[in-house]
Amino acid sequence: MLLFVLASALIASAFGCGVPPIEPINTRVVNGVDAKPHSWPWQISLQYDKNGEWRHTCGGSLIATNWVMTAAHCINKSFTYRVFVGKYNLVEDEAGSKAFTPEKIVVHEKWNPIFVVLGNDVALIKLSEHVTLSDTVQLACIPPAGTILTNNYPCYITGWGRLSTGGPIADKLQQALMPVVDHATCSKPDWWGPLLKDSLLCAGGDGIVAGCNGDSGGPLNCRNAEGVWEVHGIASFVSGLGCNYEKKPTVFTRVSTYNNWIDQVMLDN
Repeated sequence: MLLFVLASALIASAFGCGVPPIEPINTRVVNGVDAKPHSWPWQISLQYDKNGEWRHTCGGSLIATNWVMTAAHCINKSFTYRVFVGKYNLVEDEAGSKAFTPEKIVVHEKWNPIFVVLGNDVALIKLSEHVTLSDTVQLACIPPAGTILTNNYPCYITGWGRLSTGGPIADKLQQALMPVVDHATCSKPDWWGPLLKDSLLCAGGDGIVAGCNGDSGGPLNCRNAEGVWEVHGIASFVSGLGCNYEKKPTVFTRVSTYNNWIDQVMLDN
């Protein structure tokens, strides 16, 4: 049982995680900006094959050399996927970037696409081979089980999602400051309401910065007291009214709720 509990922690400590060789830009911005190239080296692009052309659909985080964490709603059993690591610009060939074929995809057994507010929007992708870590490809850290961030804790969303509601996806990886909204606030009637589970994490909600289509599955990156970045959220959903809507923060799967599930899936596969 001890092995079960410590599995993901041992994987992370064996290779190091959450300390990118290229320091991210930490300027507090109100709108998304181009990230410094390869400064979020655990960010992956999940792509699907459409008529022989690979298209970006979701983000994700490299949590072990052969495992990626993303959102359950990003997975369609009828699609063929690949995972691209080491990417910054989706439309350019980049040294050190490489596409990997999934060996197995595990979607949380309680995920229900009809009732997204119930949570469980998490999936793990086992890669067909191990990734070689480098300055541009690193592992994400997962926060300790049960970790709850305080209101307004500064975190960054990263991804290639649409630059505006209905707009084009980004070519270059974007980042934006998105402070955490605590559950007491986010579950207010004029916010997301009382049905919002505490296994979900809200960030943003100022009507200016939000995740959007294409950011799904990607990380909410938060720096801990030791200066290590941890992935506290998996981008799950935004308001049906649009990507940037006041009092409707981007909602993430709270990673610290699923440590045991992540451990178990990785040990079983």
